[in-house]
Amino acid sequence: MAVIRLLISLLLICGAAAQAAILPQDRADLMYHSYQGGGVSIDGPAVMLRKKAGQSVSVSAYYYVDTVSGASVDVQATASAYSETRQEKRLGVDYLAGNSILSANYAQSDEDDYNAKSISFAISHDTFGGMTTLSLEAGLGDDEVGRNGDDSFSESVKRYNYKLGWTQVLSSSWIAALNMQVDLDEGFLNNPYRSVRYRDVADPRGYAYQREVYPDTRNAFALSLVNKVYLPYRAALSVNLRHYQDSWDIRALDAEVEYVHPLTQQWTLEGKLRWYSQGQADFYRDLFDFASQQNFMARDKELSEFNNLTLGIGASYALPVWGFWPEATPELTLQWDHIRFNYKNFRNVTVTDAEAGLEPLYRLDANVIRAFFSLYF
Repeated sequence: MAVIRLLISLLLICGAAAQAAILPQDRADLMYHSYQGGGVSIDGPAVMLRKKAGQSVSVSAYYYVDTVSGASVDVQATASAYSETRQEKRLGVDYLAGNSILSANYAQSDEDDYNAKSISFAISHDTFGGMTTLSLEAGLGDDEVGRNGDDSFSESVKRYNYKLGWTQVLSSSWIAALNMQVDLDEGFLNNPYRSVRYRDVADPRGYAYQREVYPDTRNAFALSLVNKVYLPYRAALSVNLRHYQDSWDIRALDAEVEYVHPLTQQWTLEGKLRWYSQGQADFYRDLFDFASQQNFMARDKELSEFNNLTLGIGASYALPVWGFWPEATPELTLQWDHIRFNYKNFRNVTVTDAEAGLEPLYRLDANVIRAFFSLYF
């Protein structure tokens, strides 16, 4: 099973048996995912294939489809329900050179009103007998933003990201990683459909709407600490912490605990608990005092102050080996996450019998399901 193989690999590394970097294992994956929450439905399939070409090269391909439908609370307030499809394609290659792996990846995402292309390059290097791994990655993205029903609207976004990682084997059963990421975005960074609301006594609701206006740059920094511990009874425990901050004055912290427990040679169960909390952007308000009150104005609930709690469970089952392909190892995995979002200063404007600015705070519950068929060979 995938989890057991991961734990075995961890022990081999901890025992200094691996003196050089290794390419990822050959595998093929089929996935179906579904998100339901807040009046929005997102689902679709994905397929991924990774295969070595000789002893030094591994190539990968990935195809992903999202079908989005419904109407979030933002849309319900200012527009009608919608439906759209997004397709994402990725190609990657890894090259093994001694104790180092050099990687290059290309990704493209297409939908009716948004097209994104990105390319990234990375290098990871094992040292001290495989006890320490250092990694560095740089990426560039080029996005085109449109607006359905308005052929004259066209904007662009440039994205730059840099990642630095340090993974360290601390003992025969404990491995830790420290990861840092810097994102630099510039261009049209807001949603072309979303609006802010401001007080207007002439409107029967007590407020009116105007377009959001965002800064044209955003710089973000994230630092994460990952700890994975192999327990004596073949189980594994992960404890992860992550801090985020950006130039829009958002500060966020999330903590996650994950536990993986093999029941038999075929069955493995896993569970996780994740807590996320963030502060608001400095130009966010649920209700502005008047039109064009600030140079920058936002009412996107994802820029508000909120927290969420995720409870996840999953199960994997190792299928019997196929007689016609004994080298292949098939596996089925099913995962379910329940997420509760609590918004601290974003109000539910669909409640029409409340005074403007005193509507109940918005809250939503979401369910995420992922089903995998994986084949290792």
